Amino acid sequence: MREQATSSAIAFFDVDNTLVHGASAFHLVRGLRAAGLLSVRDIVDAMWKQARFKARGENDRHLASARARGLAVLTGVPVADMDRLAADVYARHTEAAVWPAMARLAQDHLAHGREVWLVTASPAFLADVIARRLGLTGALASGLEVHDGRYTGRQDGEFLHGEHKAAAARRLLDRTGSDPEACWAYSDSRHDIPLLSLVGHPVVVNPDRQLAAHARAAGWSVLDPRRAGRPA
Repeated sequence: MREQATSSAIAFFDVDNTLVHGASAFHLVRGLRAAGLLSVRDIVDAMWKQARFKARGENDRHLASARARGLAVLTGVPVADMDRLAADVYARHTEAAVWPAMARLAQDHLAHGREVWLVTASPAFLADVIARRLGLTGALASGLEVHDGRYTGRQDGEFLHGEHKAAAARRLLDRTGSDPEACWAYSDSRHDIPLLSLVGHPVVVNPDRQLAAHARAAGWSVLDPRRAGRPA
């Protein structure tokens, strides 16, 4: 999604288990199965990983295998087809999984004149749809290489995870001239401690065990998206 005008502050939202309950890519898997690009075995595997992710948070091994499988599946698929599929998946599945309290919080930031950016390891075509449908400023996400209008099955740039996610956010802050101390970040994962440490207002959402411990030690705000209201 195209970057927009300079603002005084930015709110960064992670997607999986922060803005959306569970993994957004799980809903994409359902769409890929319907399109005949995945097997029943892929679906069963994705369902098990989705259930584990909701209960216990991110798993590095599962993330790596899903990334490799996703790149393989998309090889040769037209970009226009994936854009249509991502829009359909959002309407059918993802929209219902968005935490209402988090969507309201994002709108509250916008109402106060802040830009709201998703920052996620999810593929850009998926993150862009979520940002657009929620009326957000844009999305920083993992890019996929395209040749002659089709995905090549290779990454384009860094996989936005961990330090790479924080680096992408830092580049946006530099480009917009925003003061990090006036900015916000929301995430559930220990891998996003670099992102959360970048801003003056870090908020942990559905934190995994390691992030919860770090948040207690650092005095960071904690938010339960199952309840309406502002961070504690």
